[in-house]
Amino acid sequence: MTKLTQAQLESHLWESANILRGSIDSSDYKNYIFGMLFLKRLNDVFVETAKQIEIEEGEDYGWYDRDEHRFFVPDRARWSHIQSQSQDLGDSINTAFEALEEENSSLQGVLASIDFNDKEKLPDQLILQLVKHFSDIDLSNGNLSEPDMLGRAYEYLIKQFADDSGKKGGEFYTPSKVVELIVKLIKPEEGMRVCDPTAGSGGMLIQSVDYIKARGGDPRNITLHGQEKNLNTWAICKMNLLLHELIDHDIKKGDTIRDPKLLQDGELILYDRVIANPPFSLKNWGREEAEADAHGRFRFGLPPKDKGDLAFVQHMVSTLNHEGKAGVVMPHGILFRGGAEGKIRRGLLEEDLIEAVIGLPANLFYGTTIPASILILNQNKPAERKGKVFFLHGADDYQEGKNQNFLRDQDIEKIVSSYDKWEDVACGGSSRNRGKRLEPEHPPLCGHNGGRGTH
Repeated sequence: MTKLTQAQLESHLWESANILRGSIDSSDYKNYIFGMLFLKRLNDVFVETAKQIEIEEGEDYGWYDRDEHRFFVPDRARWSHIQSQSQDLGDSINTAFEALEEENSSLQGVLASIDFNDKEKLPDQLILQLVKHFSDIDLSNGNLSEPDMLGRAYEYLIKQFADDSGKKGGEFYTPSKVVELIVKLIKPEEGMRVCDPTAGSGGMLIQSVDYIKARGGDPRNITLHGQEKNLNTWAICKMNLLLHELIDHDIKKGDTIRDPKLLQDGELILYDRVIANPPFSLKNWGREEAEADAHGRFRFGLPPKDKGDLAFVQHMVSTLNHEGKAGVVMPHGILFRGGAEGKIRRGLLEEDLIEAVIGLPANLFYGTTIPASILILNQNKPAERKGKVFFLHGADDYQEGKNQNFLRDQDIEKIVSSYDKWEDVACGGSSRNRGKRLEPEHPPLCGHNGGRGTH
């Protein structure tokens, strides 16, 4: 029997979006499709395991023994039961989600946020089309031509939904090549704790694992933590990690600045690597709560009420262990704005926490055309890097796209190679890639040349 290919899987999944297109806003229908995909995948693997036990053992205990399954699917959540329903299909799917959560503690809250019982948005006829469409595809392990196909297909869907959602896409998705660049700059390793405090759909954590796997590391020997404010995005993140077979993770629901939840004995958990793309210049970021912060995260000062960028940076610094390293996407404004932000920059420089500032091309991100930068923060700089900040102007090398630009493999390699070599050039030279000493008396990190990193 011919197995399902990656291209066939992606095409079939995207066709499910076309079924909903026109009936539901594009920023909403991703939740329904992800929920349906996850439900069908869990069912097909469950049935596959139960049948395999019947064939090999001649017994039927695989249908009711919870210990035989990573996720146990009770009768009322099985695909065959949903297929047999002719009316109130939305209610049947909601019941299936509830049953899965009751039986599997790791799914608590993941599926409950998806409501199929909204007859105005999802009449039975539309749900019936979706059920028939997903019934045509076998998502059991034995039918997949490659391992991790489901994970890659899920990532594909996330990108497609981000494209469809336009500006709103930036709320849950960072372009894959930008994530790849940051991961290659901070270089996570096997055995590390990695955290994304603004986790979105989980792409940064997944690419950190991919980086470790590509270098022969064991993905089971890495701790993945994160926090995400948006409930639907949190659920997408959880499903994404589970479909990538990353079972051992802890993604909290909630606002990282107002209510940090990654705690141990009331203290912030410390990490080897922290990676994030927080919302740019968030206006209502939680200034009032930060004034009474119980964790001492804002010791360099409080950012302005209408610009939360450096609140996220300080949170990340506070969650690094004594050898920890962080990579974070920031708008260029944080490099030169004065007032409270200048004071925070001064503090970061005085403690020698900023290792590199890398300027990126304009129009890489959903929802904004402005150029951004990557800050690399390091609690334990090597001796040759102490007292210096590496500036790299990486804004000229990219591929122009129809709606937005994107980084190519060679652009990433060029930036990473320059950073790794750490060419040390005295201030006043002509090189655009330079490691140079910055005195705290000069709090702007980028002043001249339009923030190009040639201070």
